[in-house]
Amino acid sequence: MSKLDTIVYPVYYRIIERRDNTWYFTKGEPFVNLFNAPWLSQEDLFAAFGISMKQAANELRRINGGKQGFYIADIKDQKYYYCGREWEDVKVKLQELGIGRPDPMSV
Repeated sequence: MSKLDTIVYPVYYRIIERRDNTWYFTKGEPFVNLFNAPWLSQEDLFAAFGISMKQAANELRRINGGKQGFYIADIKDQKYYYCGREWEDVKVKLQELGIGRPDPMSV
């Protein structure tokens, strides 16, 4: 993945990909850490918001029958979204949710 494929989003949004019969929880890199807080493991991050990764996968399966592609889990508000089959679909869905904006240089 190149720098052009980078997506910046809040820590409580988790990007998950469904391939074959497996859920792949992406692990991002911190963009900014103003309070120098320690970086949590995926399991600990989900637990901090009162949900497990397994519970999130079950919710994702419900919204689209576990269709292949990318999903977003808002683990803070426990809302789940199907994005589509392409990485670009994740950017579009995040923008629909009010996160980010189109790159004015790509027009």
